[in-house]
Amino acid sequence: MFSRSALSRGAQLAARRQGCSQLAQRRGYAAASSAPSAFTYDTSDVAGVKVATRDSHGPTTKLAVVAKAGTRYQPAPGLTVGLEEFAFKNTEKRSALRIVREAELLGGQLLAYHTREALVLEASFLREDIPYFTELLAEVISQTRYTSELFQAIAFEFHEDVERVLKIKQAKLEHDVSALALDSAHSVAFHTGLGASLYPTSTTPLKNYLNEFSIADYASAVYAKSNIALVGDGATPTALHKWTEQFFKSVPASPSGAVTLNTKPTTYYGGEQRTPHTAGNSLVIAFPGSSFGTFKPEVAVLAALLGGQPNVKWSTGFSLLSKATASAPGAVASGTNLAYSDAGLLTIQITGPAASVRKASQEAVKALKSISEGTVSKEDLTKAVAKAKFDALEASQSGVSTLLSAGSGIIHTGKPFQIAETVQSINGVTADKLKTTAKSLIDGKASVAAVGDLNVLPFGEELGQSSTPIDPRATVKMVFAWKAAGLTYNRYLAVAARVVRRSLKEDKRLAAERRGEMDLRFAKWENGKMGEPRPLAEANAAAAVQAASGGSS
Repeated sequence: MFSRSALSRGAQLAARRQGCSQLAQRRGYAAASSAPSAFTYDTSDVAGVKVATRDSHGPTTKLAVVAKAGTRYQPAPGLTVGLEEFAFKNTEKRSALRIVREAELLGGQLLAYHTREALVLEASFLREDIPYFTELLAEVISQTRYTSELFQAIAFEFHEDVERVLKIKQAKLEHDVSALALDSAHSVAFHTGLGASLYPTSTTPLKNYLNEFSIADYASAVYAKSNIALVGDGATPTALHKWTEQFFKSVPASPSGAVTLNTKPTTYYGGEQRTPHTAGNSLVIAFPGSSFGTFKPEVAVLAALLGGQPNVKWSTGFSLLSKATASAPGAVASGTNLAYSDAGLLTIQITGPAASVRKASQEAVKALKSISEGTVSKEDLTKAVAKAKFDALEASQSGVSTLLSAGSGIIHTGKPFQIAETVQSINGVTADKLKTTAKSLIDGKASVAAVGDLNVLPFGEELGQSSTPIDPRATVKMVFAWKAAGLTYNRYLAVAARVVRRSLKEDKRLAAERRGEMDLRFAKWENGKMGEPRPLAEANAAAAVQAASGGSS
């Protein structure tokens, strides 16, 4: 073989590229073979706490407490938001300032957020600092001070740290027409529970329900071992189990206090809601979707086929909604399946100028009907299946949605979301299954929410989507008599008048017969003049006498 020194510079570069490509190929095969294990969580019960962890062998770790405390479970509006704002504030051992300073010294990040079903307290940090942050999360959910010992009468922590921030978020929400439309769609679809707003609006009467004492009672009902799950990403099971057993002993085993969570099962209703607004325009058309408790792969593929955003910049893309908005300038559309524990909502949301939203919504409904008619090409179906698998795999990689989905799965179904089973079921979606699913949505009851210029935004009936329930019983249809007889209305009036006059005459004759007399009269015409009317009997007798006298003469 030739030595590298004997080769020219161009040949050396070519050999170097070849070696790098072979190394990258070998690494690619290795990564692909280990990918399934990287998506799997190790679940166990440690000191009564449901723990799920997976080790990505990276230098950082994410650790989160996922509690069954979303807005669907709150017994009164605003409690979930209030509990979220109290996260990482003063505890029995640390002040809020100390918590922030210590987290910054360790290079960590603290985050609290909520969804419709979960409240998440999350910490991101270097791998070797897992003992401190495990202790901190346990301390936050079990030892947070919701009232001040020195100034309990004025409750400054609630008014300054919670109420003030809540008003700022409410002011921001008032100008977000997309969020308002999505909240309205949930409200008409589910009413209570999942229908509760993600954030209370400024018109919600929170003073009747939200204060430091109600939040403390809600925390006592929420932060119990039976309602939480501890999820770690980037930590070994051994380390996480060790520190969980040590620090989570102080967490109550069961809920306490007088507050009871709203655990009513979800029921889909559907309907329509229209809200005038000057900040923009947004329209949501929603249907019953797929839950993560009973996953429906056809809905996931349908959402990918509807899509909305192109995968390649400066192109319309293959999705049906991106094609629908091509002729509506300024309109942005997206199709998404919002999965919850016992329900799902497949949404088509369109935002933009009112006229463009109206046109794009009409095209979107046509696209959905085309799927129900089976006119989708085989190529588009293949792309949609691949896109659905990619979305599922991407969501299962390291990130916020991974911790949330794993924790939500554990506290609701007892096990984390299994990505391998999901991908396998998506592979089995066929054109017939997709057609059947789309047809059931079209024939069912939709949830329509419009926010913006209601003079332009369409009603659900205009789009061909019924927002009223379909009564399976036979309906009674009223048919007019003149239509049933095949007559015009004027002809019917003439015939009816003749019948009425005839009936009146018959009534007079019958009454006269009952009295024993005939009131019917006869008037003889002579020389163009009508004679004196006489009873018919007299007229007949006079006529007979006149005829006899005329015959004798």
